[in-house]
Amino acid sequence: MMGIIIAVVASLVVAVPVTFVVTSNYQKNAAKSKIGSAEEQAREIIDEALKTAEEKKREGLLEVKEESIRTKNELDKEIKERRAEIQRNERRIQQKEENIDRKTEAIEKKEASLVAREENLNKQKEAIAKLNEERVQELERISGLTSDQAKDYLLKIVEDEVKHETAVMVKELESRAKEEADKKAKEYVVNAIQRCAADHVSETTISVVNLPNDEMKGRIIGREGRNIRTIETLTGVDLIIDDTPEAVILSGFDPIRREVARIALEKLIIDGRIHPAKIEEMVEKAQKEVETMIKEEGEAALLEVGVHGIHPELVKLLGKMKFRTSYGQNALKHSIEVAQLSGLLASELGLDVRIAKRAGLLHDIGKSVDHEMEGSHVQLGVELCRKYKESALVINAVESHHGDVEPTSLIACLVQAADAISAARPGARRETLETYTSRLRQLEEISNSFKGVDKSFAIHAGREVRIMVIPEQISDADMVLLARDISKQIEEQMEYPGQIKVNVIRESRVTDYAK
Repeated sequence: MMGIIIAVVASLVVAVPVTFVVTSNYQKNAAKSKIGSAEEQAREIIDEALKTAEEKKREGLLEVKEESIRTKNELDKEIKERRAEIQRNERRIQQKEENIDRKTEAIEKKEASLVAREENLNKQKEAIAKLNEERVQELERISGLTSDQAKDYLLKIVEDEVKHETAVMVKELESRAKEEADKKAKEYVVNAIQRCAADHVSETTISVVNLPNDEMKGRIIGREGRNIRTIETLTGVDLIIDDTPEAVILSGFDPIRREVARIALEKLIIDGRIHPAKIEEMVEKAQKEVETMIKEEGEAALLEVGVHGIHPELVKLLGKMKFRTSYGQNALKHSIEVAQLSGLLASELGLDVRIAKRAGLLHDIGKSVDHEMEGSHVQLGVELCRKYKESALVINAVESHHGDVEPTSLIACLVQAADAISAARPGARRETLETYTSRLRQLEEISNSFKGVDKSFAIHAGREVRIMVIPEQISDADMVLLARDISKQIEEQMEYPGQIKVNVIRESRVTDYAK
């Protein structure tokens, strides 16, 4: 067994090297054959690549030549087009130059003709001036007037004609404007008056205090009149104790003092103890009560009108106006009514209602202190409004509501109108006979002061003045201007409620006799 193994091993040892040698030779031969075929393929590929490159080169050269030929053709075409365009432009320029030359020649010809015409015109002007001079000389010789006299005569005629035409035009425009303005104004005023209803109570200078019995008169007089003297001294009011049953009359021009005396006397009557010390106590209480009443009245006026933000001192002064009167009309009620009317008129015209009410309420604020300080109520009112920082619009309304200065706003004009409406309401004011006759006399004096006026008559309680003119001195055209002048002078020199109608009448009469 061992021998067999050894034999097998020995055969293997011999077979392995032989096999390796054979295998190596075979592989070398195979590799050589593969290398030879690969070199041959490489040569073929190179040859093929060279052929392909040669063909590509020829194709590229052909494309470059074709592109260059095409580009050259396009450039030639563009050059031809540009040359043609340049030739066309040159022809147009040449035509324009020819046209300009022709126009220049025409202008030169026109200038020459204009120069000739100007020379002819100058000659004609000289001839006309010479003829005018000769004509003027001939007219002066025929008429017997110099040129200056003739000018004055013509100017007089033209002036009369223009004056007549102006008067006619003014009359037409005034009538047309008055129709429209009166219609609108009446509508606004009527609407405002209808929406503002106010009571009118004429104030007096006396107050009446009712007594429980006539025995109280003696207690008020006191021993040797000491009580009545004390009351009159402390209040500044006269007590009139006469035969009037169960009544005492307080007389005084200061309504505030009269109110203090009335309240104090009523308190004394209720208390029953009437002597100088008690009178002093009751008068002091009455004064405080009246001060409180003044403040409350001012605040109530603001609430009634709907105005806010007024200085507290102005509110107190408004309250004092409850005890002030003008022609018998209560000043505070008048101011409230003017404020309401101003607000209503402002709403009709689309203006600021709040400012209009404020200006209307404060327009007579100077009346609250005009008996304590010097100056008119208009001046005092302006000073008070400036002192308490009211707006310029309100100040102008205060100082212009009687025409002392020109109004600078529509609201100031509305306050003027509202003031006139409130004062002109039936029963609102009471005039004395002396004031009434003085106004009538002043109306007639103003009318008679104008040249050409024959007579004048103030009628309808001073709300109309009729003026009779001299027909030979005043023409129909002059009547329009005369009425306007008289109206302006009345507005400047007089104070009156409402408006005054100026009626100018010209009457011509021709008289003849049959014989």
